[in-house]
Formats: sequence, C-alpha cells, structure tokens
Amino acid sequence: MVKRYKNFNIQKKDKGSIILIGNFDGLHTGHQKLFKLAKLYKKKYNLKIGVVNFNPMPKMFFDKSIKNFRLSNINQKITLLAKLKVDFVITKKFDKNFSKIKSINFIKEILYKKLNSKFIFVSNNFRFGNKREGDVGLLIKNEKNYDYKVINPKPLTKNRKIISSSLIRSFLEKGFLKKANKLLNRSWTIEGIVKKGRQLGKKIGFPTCNIDIKDYVLAKPGVYAVKVRRRNNYKYLKGIANLGYRPTFNQKKILLEVHLFNFSGNLYNKNLSVEFLKFIRKEKKFNNINQLKAQIKTDLKIAKKTK
Repeated sequence: MVKRYKNFNIQKKDKGSIILIGNFDGLHTGHQKLFKLAKLYKKKYNLKIGVVNFNPMPKMFFDKSIKNFRLSNINQKITLLAKLKVDFVITKKFDKNFSKIKSINFIKEILYKKLNSKFIFVSNNFRFGNKREGDVGLLIKNEKNYDYKVINPKPLTKNRKIISSSLIRSFLEKGFLKKANKLLNRSWTIEGIVKKGRQLGKKIGFPTCNIDIKDYVLAKPGVYAVKVRRRNNYKYLKGIANLGYRPTFNQKKILLEVHLFNFSGNLYNKNLSVEFLKFIRKEKKFNNINQLKAQIKTDLKIAKKTK
C-alpha cells in the first residue's frame, strides 16, 4: 500500500526523497516513463519516491466552468501509483490560500524545509506559486541554495505528438477509444456508485446499472463494450454501456448506464469500475422503443465478441 498524506507534514523517515510533482491525470505512458526513470534514481541513491499532486486539479479550481475533465479519480490514481512502486503520495488540497503562496516560498518552505527533497522531477510546462510565477527555470536556479537536483526529461512522443492527458482527453471526446487506451497502456476506466434511476432499461428488457460520471471527462456519447468489476473484487463481468443523454427518452443529464451479461443481483450503492474496451456506435435518437430494442440486440452481439 502507498502511504498517503493530506499535507506536507510528512514523517521524518520519508524526508529526503525523490519528489515527482504534477497532476498525473490518467497516469499515461508519458508519466510511466517518468516513474521508470525515478525508479532508477531510487535504486542508485537508495531513496524513496514521493508524489505531490493536488485536489481539485488547479485548472478546475481556477476555472469553475470546467466540469468534465478528469481521466481518473483520486482513488484510481493512488492505485495506479502503487503499481508504479511509489512509496508515498501527498494529495494537497488546492484552495485559495495555497494558490497565493509565492513560488520562492514553495521552494524554500515546502520542497526544502518540509520535504527536504533530493531530486525533483517535473515536466517542461510545470508552473507553481502565485499567478503561476514559478517554472522549471526557477527550480533549477535554486538547486544549490536548497540542496536538490531538478530532473526534467524530454516528454514522450508518438507520431510527433507529445503524449499528454490533454491528447488522451481529445481522443476520448472524438470516440478514438483505441488510441486513448494505447496511450494509457490500459483500458480507460470510470469508477462510480450505482444509483437507482427511472428503470427505463428494465422496462424494455435490458436492466442497467446507472452511474453518475461526476467530473470525469465526457467521452464521445454512445455505446461501448465494457468489462466491470466491484471495488476490491478482481472478478470481471462483461457488458455493454451507454454513455450519454438517452435522446430517445429525452434525458438532459449525462449518465453512464451499464448492462451486464449473465448477471442477476442487486448492485445499488456498490462501487463499480467500468473499463471501456471498444466504441461501438455514437448515440442517436430512435423513433420508437421497438427500433431501440432492435438496435440494442445488434450492439449486444458486437459487445459479446469484444475481448
């Protein structure tokens, strides 16, 4: 298990570590390359690896109009960081007071005094401090003053494009699920609580688990082949999902509805992880329920063949 902190007051034994700072949204292949490099430093210098990230993500804090943005929630991020052999994670609440800290004070009071960082891994576009005044150049300028070394490797690219969370979001929004999953090195996943809905699926013979996607990025509305598991349960069930507004029923709120194959039981209030395997078709409005049911049967055949 990864040790978790909610502030920078970490235990003495965790001070003097390798520190990686960033949102690390989705923990994609670009991030994975960075952590692989950090593990080499860990082995060479016999140091621990710590991660500093923020909640909410700064971009969402400063622009309240951004609602659907995340590739992964906090719990998913912690699970993925554990797989990357991180020793501890600091998830600092990003609020008005913290946003006003001077960049030099962030270096002096936090990176130096509280964390005693030995190596600091950051990306080229890293900004910090009041009005984003601090950057990689400022960190490097203060290396000798505060006894750390900045590691700023070149970003990972594919087809001449930098692999980033933004690029993956754009792929998902366009329905390019296969491309997004390749850059994530796994299937993109939404985690959420099953809520009781209007039971429209049950009425037409296809009962569904209804999940509010919260602030996850809004992938292209449509039908997807998925596989699903409950939290702390490693058994997967295959299924089909509709992510969208259900235009046939004139719904206005975005919702994730999942129909599980060969399953009977009550999943209300259970936490489910829904892995998106294949984009089948975009969402559309049908003239009547019979047309919808006929289309669902076609979609089911495709989903059941998806691996």
